[in-house]
Amino acid sequence: MNTSVGNLRTLVLNADMQPLSWAPLSSWTWQQGLVAVLQHRVIQLKTYEDVFVHTSSKAFEVPAVVALKTYRKRKRVAFTRFNVFLRDEFRCQYCGAEMAAKDLTFDHVVPRSAGGVSRWDNIVAACGRDNLRKGSKTPKQAGLRLMRKPFEPTPRQLDSIARRLPVAKDALHQTWLDFLYWDSELTK
Repeated sequence: MNTSVGNLRTLVLNADMQPLSWAPLSSWTWQQGLVAVLQHRVIQLKTYEDVFVHTSSKAFEVPAVVALKTYRKRKRVAFTRFNVFLRDEFRCQYCGAEMAAKDLTFDHVVPRSAGGVSRWDNIVAACGRDNLRKGSKTPKQAGLRLMRKPFEPTPRQLDSIARRLPVAKDALHQTWLDFLYWDSELTK
């Protein structure tokens, strides 16, 4: 194996040439990508330049970008802390402060002590200060107002939010850029 392969990833696009998801950005290990190419489950669109893996008799290019042969529709978004924070754009839904995920908590709008459940429509991102201030009260009882009513996002809504968030360009391999933002509006 070529030592420069390291931790390369393979960007995975749906059959419509859009990433399967934007948060997290859909990717496989290069090994998973290569196996999918060799099994003809995907179309290899781009390979890493001058990067090969070798068997005793063959050399294979390492796939940088692949596309599924059939369209995969995502029906629902997983109910996770990260996805709640993403839906709320990493902002406290009481004061509006933007924070890193590690600095956010999630809050039950209707407190569990009052019968509130852990569902999309009852959980919001909150800063520690406002979560503590609210405690086991409703927002109104605590003198707080929600910026937006919580809701269950569609995969498309979450992808739209994720695309607007700043992405560290060094986290994206140069070969991926042609496939990620081709439908974005051009700026002058």
